[in-house]
Amino acid sequence: MATNQTVNNSPAINPLTAQMPSSDRLGRIAYVEEQGFGAAKISSLYTIRPDGNDRQLIEQLNGYIYSPAWSVDGKLLAYSKQALREQPKIYIYDRRNQSRNLVVNTNGSNLSATFSPDGQKLLYSSTVGGNADIYELHLNKGTTTQLIELPSTEVQPSYAPDGKSFVYVSDKNRAGRPRIYRYKFATNSNSQIATGGYAASPQLSPDGRRMGYLNGRQAAVMTLGSGQVINLAETGLDEPARLSPSGSYALYPMQSGQSSGQKSSSLVIRSLVGGTSYTISNKTGGLARSPVWGR
Repeated sequence: MATNQTVNNSPAINPLTAQMPSSDRLGRIAYVEEQGFGAAKISSLYTIRPDGNDRQLIEQLNGYIYSPAWSVDGKLLAYSKQALREQPKIYIYDRRNQSRNLVVNTNGSNLSATFSPDGQKLLYSSTVGGNADIYELHLNKGTTTQLIELPSTEVQPSYAPDGKSFVYVSDKNRAGRPRIYRYKFATNSNSQIATGGYAASPQLSPDGRRMGYLNGRQAAVMTLGSGQVINLAETGLDEPARLSPSGSYALYPMQSGQSSGQKSSSLVIRSLVGGTSYTISNKTGGLARSPVWGR
């Protein structure tokens, strides 16, 4: 089921909002809410303002929605959708005309799409070749290039803001022990980012200086130049931190309860200067996941 309705929502108390740069304050957060289990799973894709207002339902289905990702200008939203008894496919939602286009429909698990800075390309991981590898889709041409082909698992790519490299996750050194790497297009070379242990789900800030990620079980932010890590919270959901358009705030879901075996969670926004935070409640009382903050 697909829809585009605005849902009335009372804003949370948010002492940070008035202090935010306009790029953050006027941006939108996309996230997924889940209710139910197994064949009864219902997933809903929402967008919302950082002050908790103007929640809009973008898509809902009996199945799963994964990993929404904004284009740099905030006009396009990529995500994976998995209906029952199907594999995940990648769609792009256009906010301007409320259209949805299926862009990756290969016979594999297609996940973790991310836009290039110019909006012309899409990185994603797919198991179309057997194990998970990284691919790049040229949206205008409709052509796809496999960038990484290894016997290990390579997933969760994310472009650097200059488009010259991307970060991703691989367990090539030891199966089941993911680490974060950077791939440089000019040299087709890979280098590991020192994180000190289990690390996954990287996203670089718009200035390229910080990285939001999952550090063990902690939502965390690293300053890449110094290697300094801010561990924000153990979310109870093994979810990473995501950065605001200005790079000054972190966003992550936090488990808030459990009833009849169903977890519930809310969205937390936290200032990286001073640590002040506030919470945006979910809509359905279900599980809020995979938030990402766009312009």
